[in-house]
Amino acid sequence: MMLFFLTCLLAVFPVVSTKSPIFGPQEVRKIEGRSADITCFYPDTSVNRHTRKYWCRQGAQGTCTTKISSDSYISKDYQDRSSIINFPETNTFVVNIAKLTTNDTGKYKCGLGINTRGLSFDVALNVFQGKDPASWGGIEIYTLDMGDTLTVDCPFKSEHASSKKSVYWKSNNKDYVLIADSEDEYNIDPAFEGRLKLQYYGTSELKFTLIIKQVRPSDAGTYMCLAGDDFQGPNGGKEVDLQVLTPGPQLAYADLRGSVTFNCTLGSNVDNEAKFLCRMNKTKQCNVVINTLGTKDPAFEGRILLTPQNSSSFSVLMVGLRKEDTGHYLCGAHGSGELQEGASSQAWHLFVNEETSIPARPSVVKGVKGGSVSVRCPYNPKERDSLKYWCRWENTQSGSCPLLVQSSAGVVPEQHENYKGRLALYEEPGNGTYTVILNQLTAQDAGIYWCLTSGDDGWTTTVELQVVDGEPNLKVPKDVTAWEEESLKLPCNVSCRFYSSEKYWCKWTDKGCRTLPSQDEGPSQAFANCGQNSQLISLILNPVTKDDEGWYWCGVKDGPQYKETVAVHVTVNKRVKAGGRRDVNQVIAAPDKEVREPSVRKIENKVNQDPSLIQDPSLFAEDRAVKDSGSPDDGGKASPETSSSAGQGGSSTVLVSTLVPLALVLALGAVALAVARARHRRNVDQVSIRSYRTDISMSDLENSRDFGGNDNMGAFPDNQETSLGRKDETITTTENTMETEEPKKAKRSSKEEADMAYAAFLHQSNDMAARIHDSPSEA
Repeated sequence: MMLFFLTCLLAVFPVVSTKSPIFGPQEVRKIEGRSADITCFYPDTSVNRHTRKYWCRQGAQGTCTTKISSDSYISKDYQDRSSIINFPETNTFVVNIAKLTTNDTGKYKCGLGINTRGLSFDVALNVFQGKDPASWGGIEIYTLDMGDTLTVDCPFKSEHASSKKSVYWKSNNKDYVLIADSEDEYNIDPAFEGRLKLQYYGTSELKFTLIIKQVRPSDAGTYMCLAGDDFQGPNGGKEVDLQVLTPGPQLAYADLRGSVTFNCTLGSNVDNEAKFLCRMNKTKQCNVVINTLGTKDPAFEGRILLTPQNSSSFSVLMVGLRKEDTGHYLCGAHGSGELQEGASSQAWHLFVNEETSIPARPSVVKGVKGGSVSVRCPYNPKERDSLKYWCRWENTQSGSCPLLVQSSAGVVPEQHENYKGRLALYEEPGNGTYTVILNQLTAQDAGIYWCLTSGDDGWTTTVELQVVDGEPNLKVPKDVTAWEEESLKLPCNVSCRFYSSEKYWCKWTDKGCRTLPSQDEGPSQAFANCGQNSQLISLILNPVTKDDEGWYWCGVKDGPQYKETVAVHVTVNKRVKAGGRRDVNQVIAAPDKEVREPSVRKIENKVNQDPSLIQDPSLFAEDRAVKDSGSPDDGGKASPETSSSAGQGGSSTVLVSTLVPLALVLALGAVALAVARARHRRNVDQVSIRSYRTDISMSDLENSRDFGGNDNMGAFPDNQETSLGRKDETITTTENTMETEEPKKAKRSSKEEADMAYAAFLHQSNDMAARIHDSPSEA
């Protein structure tokens, strides 16, 4: 019953086919007696690096017999001629098989696991006869590896000993063509120039030898060597067939979203040829991916670069890999910029591993005009000390990606003016990512950018930046002018979208943006749709110095993850103080004299600080003495040039100096009386003091202790006054202080204290008025 249930369950769910992440060569072709090295790749995980590796031969009914494994097992037929070596740093293992025979031809698997049913990759091994040429239909067949030397003995009859010796060649079912003869040793076909030689012997040996060095795949075909004047067709001489075993395509193993580099080496004869990379399709055609003539496949737009290395080699970097990029590629050189017959080429087989260790990131980021974007770039965590970069891909002839910012030096000097105040790179040690922030976005910033490091090229990734219309979520003033030695507050309005995020201010430099202390000012009114969730964050500079000039960023972040920012530029100027021109003129007129502030202004400042000083007429006497004596430096004598004007204006100055304090005294008295009468109309007792009558509230008499002198034990500490007629100022403090204890005096009644205070006020007012009117010239 249970077996039936499981059968039904398997029938319901579709079969899940998984593509093996193990990768190796699809075919290996070797000559008998030589050796083969088979490299197999596996995903970069701890389990894969330490698990068992094996090489097995496939048999009937899906069986696979292990020939060699990493747990020290070796079959009898592989004894003393094979090994398996693991390279965990490159995530590969290599199977080496020496002394190959034709019996080794077959189908194999290289894989991981405790048995032959683990993750694996199919490999076909073909071994060809080597030392002696095979014969088929009277034609000798030579099979050579690319780069080997072909040596063929060409016999002839004795009657042709002195005749011309010739070599003909045909390929791909074409007609024979003459490639060399004995009459002109320099008459060599250009395809074989420098590599072909005819070797002759004495009359005792009836043969000559054809030698071709460094055979190429293009050398494959049928050769005929003969002696005589005329070519007599296919049966006129000895025929041999040459097969050149081209090495299998070089393998490239890369992770999804990562990158791969094709290093192409073609030879010295391609210096002036156009370089290209093409991809094989199902119809065996090779479509150009990129070439030095400016052609690019739209599918690779923004994620490919072709870089010449020297006259015979170049490299192609492909980033942002997708699973559909897996396939066969050819890199080569030809004047047309594409694969043609006779073009030098090199084959590659790319495998994109979908079980990638590169974290998924958005391939497209969007920012609004005037706003910002934050891009998180991954890097190999094993290379935390590597340099991090950010570049922008440009659609040049072969593609390019000039650097914009790097982790060690900040914004690249060549890009400084374009990205001043706009670009910064933040490293995040330990988590395998770094962040790039670009703000003050414009439409010209849209494009494709690359994240890359100085370490593993396989972690190079791409991101597309799109700039759209919209409103930034952060708002600051556009440009701010500050003044030296003053205070500056920079406000930043943060949308409710970032209500729970951390807010910060920082100052931008070429090396990054240094965080500064800031304060939360509460709800912001800049975003009406956010209500109380929008916030105002301020940066205060106090006092401002010239070093504070520059770019400042307001931003938000969640832990180590940076989000939006906004930039404001601060210009610092030096303010010219009011009255500065007058002071400068005085210094110029008398450079060796001390310029003093007029005493009237000093008195007015003191009065503003302590109104009780009005009651002391000695202040006016001090001012009067200064004016009468003149400048202390000139001995009290006025200069002849100014004596007349001083005499005319002296009386008006004295009159003003006299009337202003008097009017102030009378105004203060009137205000005090009016306030007292208005506040205390209830429970009034009439008290006679001399010839004046006033209303004094009983409640005031009861609370008069609040307004007493220092000797009043009931006075509040914050309202204590200094003695009348002195210049001591009132001191108010909120801190706990130690008060000096004074000896207690006899306590007066509230009514007596009120009477005494009012009498003293009237007495001093009358005395001051009498002095002014009796002696106007002394005022």
